[in-house]
Parts: sequence; structure tokens; C-alpha cells
Amino acid sequence: MTSARHRGQAAWFILAALALAALLWYVQPFAKPRKSDTRPAAAPTPVVVAEAKKGDIDIMLQELGTVTPLANVTVRTQINGQLLQIAFKEGQMVKEGDFLAQIDPRPYELSLKQAEGALAHDQALLKEARLNLDRYRLLYAQDSIARQQVDTQESLVKQYEGNVQTDQGQIGTAKLNLIYSRITAPVSGRIGLRQVDQGNYVQVSDPNGIVTITQLQPISVIFTVPEDSLPAIMKRFNAGGVLQVTAYDRTRSSKLATGKLISVDNQIDTATGTVKMRAQFANDDDALFPNQFVNVQLRVDTMHDVIIIPAAAVQRGTPGTYVYVVKPDHTVRVQPVRLGPAQGDREAVLDGLAEGDSVVIDGADKLRDGAKVTLPGGGGAASKSDPPEKDRHARRGE
Repeated sequence: MTSARHRGQAAWFILAALALAALLWYVQPFAKPRKSDTRPAAAPTPVVVAEAKKGDIDIMLQELGTVTPLANVTVRTQINGQLLQIAFKEGQMVKEGDFLAQIDPRPYELSLKQAEGALAHDQALLKEARLNLDRYRLLYAQDSIARQQVDTQESLVKQYEGNVQTDQGQIGTAKLNLIYSRITAPVSGRIGLRQVDQGNYVQVSDPNGIVTITQLQPISVIFTVPEDSLPAIMKRFNAGGVLQVTAYDRTRSSKLATGKLISVDNQIDTATGTVKMRAQFANDDDALFPNQFVNVQLRVDTMHDVIIIPAAAVQRGTPGTYVYVVKPDHTVRVQPVRLGPAQGDREAVLDGLAEGDSVVIDGADKLRDGAKVTLPGGGGAASKSDPPEKDRHARRGE
């Protein structure tokens, strides 16, 4: 009996020992002290920086324009007749007054002779009428004829005087028609394609005329600007300032010509909220062609002594418009900025930066506020992020 009781107690003791061992085995991993985090600190981010500098920057407007000639004239005949001669070649340059074409002058030469003959006839009648009027007046003074006869002769003289004036007008018309029979260039420019061939009978009513002349030198570009930009433009324009206008090609990759603003339209287009303007270009090299589409850059004004940074430094996000500024402790801070006008790859900063500040222009996509930075090669402001010489040796174990 006693032996059985001892065996039972021993069995319970063994079970308890096994349970305790299992519990210790389970709890042991959690009872070990936690080791400190030995992960290495993040390495500095390589960046490229630029220094904020003071300088001048132009206030520019980028608009679309169309090349428009200052004169585009359709040469038409001013009399009817056969086209005897064409003296121009298509595409050639002509000057004002150059001979272009000849219309048969013979009908108008005959008309001139007829008018001259009529004038001589009527002048002879007028002379005779005036002599008779002088005699009648003398006889009337002697009370030899009635007053009515004198009055009738005076009326006849006036009638012949009117005939002479009409004949003189006919002569003038005939002479003018002879001038019109020789067609000359009304403006200087380039000849287009002819609309009629030599030998045809041309008339004043012909809709296409004979040829078109387009003035190319100088030439203009018409473009539109928003009405909000008008006050600044008119302020300088009315003060006599020269507003430079530069024309670029359709892709804005090639500069075509440089000119100046010469005129502003007299009203704003209410449908678009824009106003038309005309710029003039010398176009000595024929870089601009009528009806050509161009990109126009109008320089409204120039800002002097403003902070200028590369456009690549400007970031946009939750803080608005900002840049990464490299601090003396070799970290960067997010610096909100207020931008002014841009010119090419340069941006004017009106507020937020001082002259000499270093801003990140490459590598900003990997940065955050407070991040450490370094420049590959150890140059520039961010190069200070490299450790002192003895610290580098210590890390290397030298």
C-alpha cells in the first residue's frame, strides 16, 4: 500500500518537472535581453547644387503669331484692252515703279487725237464768240442794238467755254488711259504666279487681276496677348520704349528673326479676352514667309538685381513651390519660394532665398527635409558633408 502511494507521488513529480521544463523552454526566447539596433545610418545622397545669384531677367510673353506682309497688292488693269507684253518673271523681286506689263495703247491714242481735235474746234468757236461779244457790247454802248442780243452772245460764249473744258477733260482722260496702258509695280516685293497670259483681252472687271505682289522686306507678325498683360505693355509702348519681339519656328527650337512692336489694335476681342498686336521685322534674309505660323516672344520689361536660380531647382508639391537649400550642417531644408518671371532655364525668385544660397538642381527626387547630402567629387557647398580626414581613417581602421 505504501509502495503504491510512493509510486504515485513519483509519477506526479515527474509530470510536474516535465511541465516546468516545457514552460521554461517556451518562455526562454522572450526572456533574453533585446539587442540594440545596429543598422547603419543612411548614407548621404549625392546631389548637384547651384548658387543663387543676383542678376537681370527679362519679363517675357510667349504667344502664337502669323507672318503677315505689310502690303499684299493684286495688280489689276485699269483699262480694257489686249495684253501685248508681260515683262516680269514669276517669283522675281521688283521695286515700286518697275515695268510689269503693256496693254495695247492704240485705241487710247486715237481717243486722245479725237479729244484734241474737238478741243481745237471748240476753242476756235469760243474765240469767234468772244470777238462778236466785244463788237455787240460796243454797238450796245452806241445804242445801235438791243440788250437782248448782247445777252444772247454772252450765253453763247459761256457755252463754248464749257465745251472747251469738256474737251480738256477728254484729253486728260485719254492721256491717263495711255499711262494706265503701261502697268508698273505699285509696291516693292515679290511677284507671285501670273493670273493671265500674254495676248489675252483683259478688263477692269477681271476678278483675279494680272499678278500679286507681296512685300517681304520689311514684314510683320500679328499675334495676340491676354488683356491682363496689356497695361504693362502699353505703359512702355506709350512711353516710347522699344519692345523687342523674337520670332521662333513652329517647334520653338530655331530663332528666325528679331524685330520690335510697332502697333496695337484699338479694341479687345471680347470672345477671347485678347488684343492683337503687330511686330515688324527687317527680314533681310527672307527667314519669315507670308502666312507662316511662328512662336512669338515679346520682352515686356527687364527686372534688375533679382535672385536667379536654375529652373531645375524648383520643386512643386505639398508646400507649394519650393527648393532644397543646403545648410551649413550638410543637410537640406525645404524652402518655400515665390517665383517671378522665367527666362529660358532661369527662374527669378521674389521671396524665400538670399544671394549665395546653395540649391539642389539634381538629385532632389531622393531628398526629404533634413536629409544629408554630398557632391560626387567633393565640390561645391554640399562637399562639406564629407567627414574630416581623421574620422575617415577611424572608420577604415587606419
